[in-house]
Amino acid sequence: MHGSTGGLLGRDDERRRIADVLGAARNGRGSALLLLGEPGVGKSSLLADAVQDSGFDVVRADGYEAESSMPYAAVQRVVGRLDGHLDALPERQVAPLLVASGRADGPPPDRFLVGLGVLSLLAAAGDAHPVLCVMDDAHDLDAESLDVLAFVARRLGAEHVALLLAGRVESGLEQRLAGMPVLEVGGLAPEPAAAVLHRAAATPFPPTMTAAIVRATGGNPLALTDLAADPLLRELDGLGLGPEPVPIGRHLEAHYLRRVMHTSAAVQGWLLLAAADSSGDPRLLAEAAPRCGVEVADGEAAEGAGLVVLDPGVRFRHPLVRSAVYRSASGTQRRRVHGALAQAAAALGLVEAEAWHASRTVTGVDPDVADRLDRAAELAARRGGASSRAGILTRAAELTPPGPLRGARQVAAAEATLEAGGADVARRLLAAVDDAGLDPVSRGRVATVRTAASMFLADADGVRSATADLLRAADAFRGHDAAREQEALLRAFEMCLTAERQITGTTLEVVGRRIAQGAAGADGADAAVLRGIAGLILEPYERAVAPARAAFDAVVSQPDEVLRYRGTLVAAVGAFLWDERGRDRGLDRARRAAGRLGDLQQLDTLLWVSALGELCGGTVRRAQGFDDGVREVRRAMGYDGENVVNGAVLAWTGAPAALVEAVAAGADATGFGGVTSSTLCALAVREIAERDHAAAYARLHPFVIQEPFLQTSPLFLADHAEAAARSGHLDDAARSAADLVARADANGSSWCRGLAERALALTASDDVEAHHGASVAALRDTTAVIDLARSLLVHGEWLRRARRRREAAVRLQEALVLFERSGATTFAARAAAELTAAGGAERPAPAGDGLDLTTQERTVARLASAGRTNAEIGARLFISPNTVDYHLRKVFQKLGVTSRRQLADRLGRRAD
Repeated sequence: MHGSTGGLLGRDDERRRIADVLGAARNGRGSALLLLGEPGVGKSSLLADAVQDSGFDVVRADGYEAESSMPYAAVQRVVGRLDGHLDALPERQVAPLLVASGRADGPPPDRFLVGLGVLSLLAAAGDAHPVLCVMDDAHDLDAESLDVLAFVARRLGAEHVALLLAGRVESGLEQRLAGMPVLEVGGLAPEPAAAVLHRAAATPFPPTMTAAIVRATGGNPLALTDLAADPLLRELDGLGLGPEPVPIGRHLEAHYLRRVMHTSAAVQGWLLLAAADSSGDPRLLAEAAPRCGVEVADGEAAEGAGLVVLDPGVRFRHPLVRSAVYRSASGTQRRRVHGALAQAAAALGLVEAEAWHASRTVTGVDPDVADRLDRAAELAARRGGASSRAGILTRAAELTPPGPLRGARQVAAAEATLEAGGADVARRLLAAVDDAGLDPVSRGRVATVRTAASMFLADADGVRSATADLLRAADAFRGHDAAREQEALLRAFEMCLTAERQITGTTLEVVGRRIAQGAAGADGADAAVLRGIAGLILEPYERAVAPARAAFDAVVSQPDEVLRYRGTLVAAVGAFLWDERGRDRGLDRARRAAGRLGDLQQLDTLLWVSALGELCGGTVRRAQGFDDGVREVRRAMGYDGENVVNGAVLAWTGAPAALVEAVAAGADATGFGGVTSSTLCALAVREIAERDHAAAYARLHPFVIQEPFLQTSPLFLADHAEAAARSGHLDDAARSAADLVARADANGSSWCRGLAERALALTASDDVEAHHGASVAALRDTTAVIDLARSLLVHGEWLRRARRRREAAVRLQEALVLFERSGATTFAARAAAELTAAGGAERPAPAGDGLDLTTQERTVARLASAGRTNAEIGARLFISPNTVDYHLRKVFQKLGVTSRRQLADRLGRRAD
C-alpha cells in the first residue's frame, strides 16, 4: 500500500513479475499482465508502483461502471491519448479506430479490426518511446474495449509496449481476457500485514490481537489500513477469531458508511450523486449537482474526508465506499439522482449516458425511456459495439410494455449477443421471448439465432434440425422480408452440408423444392444462386451444370464484403462443377476480404473450408497451411488453437487411424456429418496409398455409392473406382468410372476428366495406356497436384508390371517429387517403393519439408517471398509490422538468406 503505509510492503514477488513485463517491453518484446484480486488487496498500489519512475510514456484508461455499456469507451481514451501517431497507420486501420471512438462515421468495424488498429497504434507510439498502457478496475471496462485489449495482449510481439490491467477475481475478467498472463494478488503474509496494521494504527495492537486482525482480514492491505483507525476494531467479536479469514467486505463497508455518516448532509448528497454516476466525469457531476441541491465544493469536502480523490475525475477510495453510499440510499433517492444525471447528460449531449441513467429512474415499464435506450443501442451498433448494444437492448426490452415491440427488442438483443460471441447468453435471452406475440419476421429471426447458437455450441440436436428450422424461418419471412427469406434459404443449404446425412425434420428433396420456390420470388444474382442450388439438389447432373455455373458466377461476382460470407457456397458449387481454380480464386478473395475487415469468425470458417478444398484438388502442404491458419486465428480470438482438429488433414498427415476414427466419431456425435464424411473418406484415401484396398473399398462404398450426398460423394468416385478395382469389385469400379466420364462430359473440367481417365485406365480392358496418358495430360492443366502425382503413380505401376521399367521409372520419379513437395507422405512412400522396384535410384521421402520454421515463421516467409510488405503481412496475420520484421529476421537466419529474393528462391524449390 501507498499512503499511510509508507510504501509497498511484502510485494517483492509481484513487483518482480511486473518488472519482467516492463523489462521485456523496454527491450522490444511486448508483454501484458492481468492483476486479479479482491478489492483493497493492493492491485492499484502495484499499478501505481509500476508507473512511478518507469521511464515509459504512460497511457491510462481505467474502467468506469457508467461506461461499461458504451462501446469502445476505453479505446476512445487510448486513441485520444495517442492520436499523434495515427499518421503512421494504414488508412484501413485508422478509419475503424475513428468510427469505434465515435470520431467519424462509417461502416461498423469488427472488434478484431479495431484491435489490430490499437495494436498498430501502440506499436507506432512504442517506436518513438516505450509505452505502458495501464487500466485499473478493468472489470468495469466496456465489453468491446475488453475484447480489443485481449486481442492486443495476445498479439503483442516485437513492440516496445507493456500492458497492465487490474480487476476483481469474481468478475469473470480472466475468461473475457483469455490468453492474457495472470498474476493473482492475494493478501499479505502475516509479517508485512502486521507492519501495515501497526503503521496505520494510532496505538499498537497487542500481538494476539494483531494476529487475529491479520487472520480475519486475510491480509487485505486496505482493510488493515482503514479498519486500523476504527474504534470498533477493538471489539474483535465482529471480525471473528476463528482459524480462517472471514469476508471483510461487510466490515469494511460498514466502516466506510460510518465515515460517510460523519459528513454533512450536502457532502452525503454529493457522494450519492458521484456513486450513481461512477464515470467520474467532472463535467457531468458539475452539471447535475445543482439539480440535486449540492455544490462542487461538497466534492472537495468529500475528498478532505478521505472518501474520494479528485484527479481531475472522481475516484472513490475503494469500491466499497461507492457501494456503501449507494446501497444506504433509498430507492427514491437513487432514482432522483439518476434523473438529475440523465438531465445533465442530455444537456451535455451524452446520448448513451442519458439513456443509461434514465433507465435507472424507472421501476416498471416506460416506453419513452425504452425508446431512448433503443436509440443508444443504434449508436452502439454504428460503432460496432455488439456487446454493448446487446446489453442496452436487453434493458430496453425490460422497459417496453408486453407486445410485438418488446419481443422484437428481445430478439435484437439476442442477435447482438450472438454477434459478440455469447451463444449461450443469446439462447437464454430467446427463452424469455413470447413467440406467440411476435410478428412473422421476428419469429423467423428467432429461428435463425437459435440455429446459429446451435452451431456455435455444437448442440447435436440443434445442428441436425437446423436445416428444417431455417426452412421454417424462410416461411416466416416469405411475403414480409424477401432478403431475409433468401438468406435463410442459403443458410439452410449450408447447414444441410454441415449435417449431411444426419439432417432431421426435412429431406433433401424438400430443401431443394423450397429453395426453388424462393428463387421464383427473387431476381438478379439472388435468383441465379437459388436456382443453381435447387438444380444441384434436384436435377440430374447434366441438367444441373448450367444453372450451377450461373449460380457460381453470380456468387463470385458479388463484392468482397458479401463474398466473405459465401465461402461454403463457393466451395460446394465449385466442387460440384469440378472447377478447382474458380473455387480457389473465390475462396482466396473471401479470405482476403475477411482479413481486411477484421472478421476473424468468417476467416476461421473460410480457412477451414479451404483446407478441406485443398485435399480435393490441391495439395496437402497448402491444406496444412490453411489448418495452421485456423489455429492462429483462433488464438487471436482467445481460443486454444491447439484444440483445433481437422480429421481429414490428420488422415493425410499420418495420424494414427484410431485417432482419426475417434475424431470422426466425435463429429458424428455432435451432428457434424460433413466432418465425419470428409474425415473417413480421407482415411480411405490413405488406405489406398498403403495398398489396403479392401479396407478403403469398405469405407468408401457406403458414402459414395450406397448413400451418396450432393457434391461431396462424387469427389471420391475415382478413389472408389481404384479401391473397388484393386479389391475385386470390378462392376462397382466400372460404374464409378462411367459416372465420372458422364460428369466430365457435362462439366468440361480438366480435373474431372483427368480422374475419369484414371478410373478408366484401372477398369478398361483396352486402350489402357491411352487412358493413363489422357489422365496425366488433363491433370497437368490443373492445380490438383496430388491427383496428377497419383495418375503418374498408377501409370508408373502399370508400366513396371508391363516390364517397361525405364518408362516406369520416369513416371514414378516425377510422382515421387510431386508427392514430396505437396506433403503427401503416404503416397510418397508408395512411389519410392515402386521406383526402387523399377530400378530407379532409391531415395526415401524426407520427413517434413526440410525447413526448420515455426508455423508463424513459415507463414511470414511465404507471404514475404510473394512480395508482401511487412505492413501487409501484419494486417493479414493480425500482428504488428514490428513482429513481422522479428519473424522475418529469424527466418533469414535459419535459412541462411539475406534478401526476400533469396527467400523466394529458397522457398520456390519446395513448391506446394
